[in-house]
Amino acid sequence: MAAKPNASPLVILAYDAGDLDFLLNWAREGYLPTLQSILERGCWGRTAGPEHVCEHGSWVTTFSGVSRREHGYYSYRQLNPGTYELVNFSPQNAIGVPFWHQLLGSDKKVAVIDAPEVLPLSGLRGIQLSNWATHQPDVPALPPSAEPAGLMTVARRVFGPSVYISEYNPQSSPAEDRQIYQRLMERTRKRGALCRHLLAQDQYDLVVIGLHESHKASHRFWEYRSEAQRRGSTPRDPDLRDAIRNIYASTDRELGLVLRQLPEDANVIFVSLYGMKDEYPTTGLMESLLRQLGYQAPVDPVAGSGPPDPLKLLRRAIPESVRVSISHRLPKRIQERLLADRFRSSTNWQKTTAFAITALFTSFIRINLRGREPQGVVTAGVEYEAVLNRLEADLMQLVDPITGGNAVHRVARTVELFGGGPPDLIPDLFVEWTPTTHFRPSLIHPKAEITQDTPGYLRGNEHSHHGLFAAAGPAIKARGELGDISILDLAPTFFRLLNQEVPPTLRGRVLPEVLRESAHTA
Repeated sequence: MAAKPNASPLVILAYDAGDLDFLLNWAREGYLPTLQSILERGCWGRTAGPEHVCEHGSWVTTFSGVSRREHGYYSYRQLNPGTYELVNFSPQNAIGVPFWHQLLGSDKKVAVIDAPEVLPLSGLRGIQLSNWATHQPDVPALPPSAEPAGLMTVARRVFGPSVYISEYNPQSSPAEDRQIYQRLMERTRKRGALCRHLLAQDQYDLVVIGLHESHKASHRFWEYRSEAQRRGSTPRDPDLRDAIRNIYASTDRELGLVLRQLPEDANVIFVSLYGMKDEYPTTGLMESLLRQLGYQAPVDPVAGSGPPDPLKLLRRAIPESVRVSISHRLPKRIQERLLADRFRSSTNWQKTTAFAITALFTSFIRINLRGREPQGVVTAGVEYEAVLNRLEADLMQLVDPITGGNAVHRVARTVELFGGGPPDLIPDLFVEWTPTTHFRPSLIHPKAEITQDTPGYLRGNEHSHHGLFAAAGPAIKARGELGDISILDLAPTFFRLLNQEVPPTLRGRVLPEVLRESAHTA
């Protein structure tokens, strides 16, 4: 056994898709005693700030301290800068590394187990296991990896083979969902056993544990909740009414066992970045709006030179709804290739001022900016601002005909969120839609009716833009509720808790409201 580290260890519990209200309410009701102990002994706040403009990339920001404007990760499908190509994107493509890379060459040991949006770094002392049992999207799929490589053999022996559990299956029966529930419960127990086994082998200065079953459970069992039943959804299995809460409780029990095994003087950080809300896909609405209002120009079928392309002529002859239905039956990689081809070839870029980057829920708009896009037509400065103004005005006029209310909750401009000029890597506008318990096939605009076809991926929930930060330990103030916490400030605070210098390149600050004076000035 190695010698005890010379400072209180830092333990970060990364709770993927831990809903703020669920966590606080269930902790106070006694279902989450481990979390409640952290809340009572320390301080807590709501994760917030500009970085919460969308889900993907939030963990990259949290662990690297780098803003999404710089690291460039906002969706699993993104625009390849300098092109009109849609490409699959993952954390390995982001421009940012977790803060513990600064421990390279030091005597500090790390244990990183399934931290979200993180891959192993070579050269660190300790252990790193990635994508073993995470909330991993179908596209792109990152295989499990480890440092040292032999750790993978240990994980397989203790945990078993890596298992992907689907978060959404529209054809699943209650019986099938009960099986998924049992598999998720078993995965929480196996995760706890794996963590305890690995952490018993040595003592570590930094422990980071990712907890992902709540993410899967919240998507999969959202419509089984009592709240969903009361609003008149299709009757579901009452045995799964509390499935989400039970997964949270099982995770909390395993966390308690893990923390009991770690040194009593550990500084413990619990952090979730986003929760859950009612929502349905808006994939087709944004493109419909931009095309009908003249922002995104269609390709002229008559224009062009050279012999006609038989495949393109055939595609135009088949109704869009039929093409979509056919594509949903194809393998995922083929679907992505067809989607990217359609995105690139169905727009007259020389006549387009703004275009939609295909997405499921939060919508992304990019201005066709001269000098940034291959065939940009909008000039930076006054013209760029004018297009943004028109877009925002049009978006805020959209009405949901079913409710009579605004369809768009918020339009966020990148230049206002993050400063600087037009962004190179991320969209110019992020559009957050008003939460809804119904699919919106159409919206009303004063100048047009905006429509979309029913997508194959018709999930009725999506992520809210806030989570929970909680901290307790000898270096943490016991002061209760803090208010909003910017996730850009977490990496600098983690550095200070590890008695490390904060890199001057980080834009965030050390949180004085969290740390005791001795830790804050160390």
